[in-house]
Amino acid sequence: MTIKRYGTGETGAGKQALPFARAVEANGWLYVSGQVAMEGGEIIGGGIIAESRKAIENMIAILHEAGYGIEDVVRVGVWLDDPRDFWTFNGVYAEYFGKNPPARACVQSRMMVDCKVEVDCVAYKAK
Repeated sequence: MTIKRYGTGETGAGKQALPFARAVEANGWLYVSGQVAMEGGEIIGGGIIAESRKAIENMIAILHEAGYGIEDVVRVGVWLDDPRDFWTFNGVYAEYFGKNPPARACVQSRMMVDCKVEVDCVAYKAK
C-alpha cells in the first residue's frame, strides 16, 4: 500500500509548525485534517456564515490538490463552538453538499483556536 501525505511542514496560527499533514491518501481513501476559517495564518472574521464557507472551501481546496472532488466525499465531521449555530451552519453546508450529501457527524466542542467551526472529511476515489 502506498501512502501519500499532503501539506506536511505547514504552519498554523502564530506561524507555529503543525505536526500533522493536511491530508493523507491510502488505497483510494483521502483523509482531510480538520479545517477552520484560516487565511494567511489567521482566522477570518465575519461570524458563523463566513467562517463556515471558508472552512468548507479550505477543505475543498485540499480535496482538489489531491485530485478529488466534492462528489468523492463519503463522510464529513463538523465541530461547532456554539450549538445555536447548527441550523445556520446547515444552510451553508447545503450550498456545497445539498445534491449529494455524504454521511456526517456534528458535535459541539470547545475549539483549540478562536474559531466557530471546524470541518474534516473522508473521500474515496477508485484508483
